[in-house]
Amino acid sequence: MEKALIVGVTGQDGSYLAEFLLQKGYQVHGIKRRSSSFNTGRVDGIYHDFHEAGANFFLHFADLADASSLTRLLYEIRPDEIYNLAAQSHVRVSFDIPEYTSDITATGALRLLEAMRLSGVKARFYQASSSEMFGSAPPPQSETTVFHPRSPYACAKLFGHSITVNYRESYGLFAVSGILFNHESPRRGETFVTRKIARAVAHIKLKLQQKLHLGNLDALRDWGYAPEYVDAMWRMLQYETPDDFVIGTGEMHTVREYVEVAFAHAGLDWQKHVEIDPRYFRPAEVDALQADPSKARRALGWEARVTFAELVRIMVDAELEHLRRCQSGVLTPVGEAE
Repeated sequence: MEKALIVGVTGQDGSYLAEFLLQKGYQVHGIKRRSSSFNTGRVDGIYHDFHEAGANFFLHFADLADASSLTRLLYEIRPDEIYNLAAQSHVRVSFDIPEYTSDITATGALRLLEAMRLSGVKARFYQASSSEMFGSAPPPQSETTVFHPRSPYACAKLFGHSITVNYRESYGLFAVSGILFNHESPRRGETFVTRKIARAVAHIKLKLQQKLHLGNLDALRDWGYAPEYVDAMWRMLQYETPDDFVIGTGEMHTVREYVEVAFAHAGLDWQKHVEIDPRYFRPAEVDALQADPSKARRALGWEARVTFAELVRIMVDAELEHLRRCQSGVLTPVGEAE
């Protein structure tokens, strides 16, 4: 039985990847941080949805800020594959906490790679890189596009990407980076703009709030569906040689388009509810991100299938269903959107 270690298993991508690997017959180990509040909501369902597979899913306390905990886990688990999906991943917040962002997102990747080297574990390593590393580089962006990061988060991701390449070339590790463009789902964090919009639409539809405050509506992004992207991660580690791949849909849409489709799907006029708030503008904006995923299509046989409009509908419908279940007493409300 193949064993995988997922760092960041409690996040959006980590939870989908855990389910994906369990379906393939893996034994899956995940890292969770010690917290005084529950932080495993995205993976709690695995124990119920994967009856037999649940016995092959394990959570361990460790932290990317603690190198010794990473080395200890590698010695104990001896994984065949390691996926580093953990980060302080909110771009706007990274301007407020740049040091913490760098420590976890950049140095955390280094600590994990060094733990692999010191432990001698012969695992295949996946590093979650980000389209934000391209910054102001003109679209479309491919594996050969020159990086120009525009936020502390992007700079930290670029270090993690570069150190992965360095360890591959210096120590012969099977280490790859997936340069993923924006990918969303109902499990997206509530502060990310796509989830924030979908959640607000549901609240407005059910008359639980009136306004949605947003920043730059003209930003262009390449948005895909997260469950499809974890398949690409796995395919990279099955490829014959370690390499780096851009993963995205190849299409760009503005935040305004996302808003229009989301509100229209609920039968609402977005212009009556959306207000611009300067607090949500970044000190340095990234105007346009668009993937050129031709290499992944050619080498990995991977391509995005869920369309932009389908993605928006999936997210809005999930929020509406959640709220209706809350109102019927099936669920406890998690709090109102801003």
